[in-house]
Amino acid sequence: MSQTTIARVPTENGRRYMQQLLKHWGHKLEVSFDDEKGEVKFPTAFCAMTVEPDALLVRLSVDDAAETERMQDVVARHLDRFAFREAPLSFDWQQG
Repeated sequence: MSQTTIARVPTENGRRYMQQLLKHWGHKLEVSFDDEKGEVKFPTAFCAMTVEPDALLVRLSVDDAAETERMQDVVARHLDRFAFREAPLSFDWQQG
């Protein structure tokens, strides 16, 4: 059963982090992005990101609800890697 969770991640650098992360994932996964939004398709999940002036909105849909926590960790750890100057970022995951 699919599950969607959303995190509003406070940062003024969301555009840069999103673009760096999606370029990184683009070597192995199907990604698309522009200046305001981006998407990545994982084998068992889909992640959409939207840039806000003071945050990055992350929506994660996971095919198997049992994988939700692991995929949340994958997204958070990778974003933190590109946000090393202000990491760890705050991910307050909520049911979507």
